[in-house]
Amino acid sequence: MKKIVFFAILVLLLLLVPITALQVTPLALVLKNNATLTNYIQRDLGLFAFSLMFIQILLGAFMDKLQKKVGDWIFNYHVIEGKIIYSLALLHPLTFMVFNHFIGSGWNPYFVFIDACLLCKTPIDYYQTLGRISFWLLSITVFAGLYRKVNPWMKANWRKLHVMNYVIFFIVGAHGFFIGTDFRSQPFYTFAVIAYAIVVGVVVFIELPRLYKNYRAWIKS
Repeated sequence: MKKIVFFAILVLLLLLVPITALQVTPLALVLKNNATLTNYIQRDLGLFAFSLMFIQILLGAFMDKLQKKVGDWIFNYHVIEGKIIYSLALLHPLTFMVFNHFIGSGWNPYFVFIDACLLCKTPIDYYQTLGRISFWLLSITVFAGLYRKVNPWMKANWRKLHVMNYVIFFIVGAHGFFIGTDFRSQPFYTFAVIAYAIVVGVVVFIELPRLYKNYRAWIKS
């Protein structure tokens, strides 16, 4: 029963993505040509990634309590969801690259994945840079988890790198808000604001005290 409730809530949450995106771009326009269809898919991928990252952060913050309450399956789902999130995060820029090809801008993986700037020429360049930075940081946390058994230091400290998930979430949110019309459209906008507020609360009331406690323990040792 607990599984059914959890996945029912998850499905309802994810349904906000197509509901919002199809309000912004009607289905007839989505299916107009390859470029509009690819653009729609790319936007959905980004919104799905943000939504699942929110769930991932909550699961990670309360994992010990959740395992005791609902069982070990929640941790297994947490691991699977992490892989899904990274797949979505990778497909998001890849479909952007395909979209650029369809509108005549050619294939340019350097622009999509690497071409960041500090003193950008236009505001959209800053917003795209935020997307690239969030993907780089997400890649670091994912590979830290995959290669956590490579050496004793990684085995002992790989979980600490997952604190970056909070930073990534906030950067992804800023990227989506400034660059995406869907992100600023209802009902997804209301969800995003609530998700941001909840994650800020988790950072302030759970993660920062936890980090301070670990710091005090380290000082005393």
